[in-house]
Amino acid sequence: MSNPRGSALSIRELTKSYGSGGFGSSSAAQPALAPLTISIADGDLVAIVGHNGSGKTTLLRMAAGLLDPSGGEVVVCGTTRGSIESRRALAYLGDQPTFYDDLSLREHLEYVARMHGVAEWSERADALVAELGLTDRYDQIPTTFSRGLRQKAAIALAFVRPFRLLLVDEPFVGLDAAGKEALLVLFTEAHGSGATLVVATHELGFVHRADRLIALADGEVRYDGPPGDVDVNALVLNG
Repeated sequence: MSNPRGSALSIRELTKSYGSGGFGSSSAAQPALAPLTISIADGDLVAIVGHNGSGKTTLLRMAAGLLDPSGGEVVVCGTTRGSIESRRALAYLGDQPTFYDDLSLREHLEYVARMHGVAEWSERADALVAELGLTDRYDQIPTTFSRGLRQKAAIALAFVRPFRLLLVDEPFVGLDAAGKEALLVLFTEAHGSGATLVVATHELGFVHRADRLIALADGEVRYDGPPGDVDVNALVLNG
């Protein structure tokens, strides 16, 4: 499958519907995402906004290979979504962090780093844990953490491994001010090193840090362009 030159994420006629809509069904299949065609260039920092249910999470989960589309295709750094190659290139930071019940934060970080071939994983992990204020939680089990601490642990896991493309869903939820600042620094460092970042968020203050803004409403793109002087609140509230 060919990769459009300079494209980190290529989405073509991507759709998602829920419900069968088949014979005997009381209702037709409900579209969660209308046919979307979006191309995101290497090195871009893209913010995605929209009201709850607009399709942000559905779009990111399908791009990450975690949810099967109803139609269309996704190409990640020149490879098919969900393939081993795409999983090497892509990191996903979801809005509902999940962890193993019997692994400490340190063991989670070692597992993820080694799986992605990071030889000097402990140095990177130590730095991330310190930056995120998790040093005293290093040998504890993340499943016992509060919502905010789980989010910080998930951020550390996303950044302990290399990636060319990072997909992020509502990363600021549950974070304290120090956690938000640490995450913004990590975003800046990753973007500065050439990685592509796609961040779905309700944190409107983040939007104007982006190169490009995509606004979704009812599964459709309502705006795609520079943040500039766009009224982001109006896009989110009114689509």
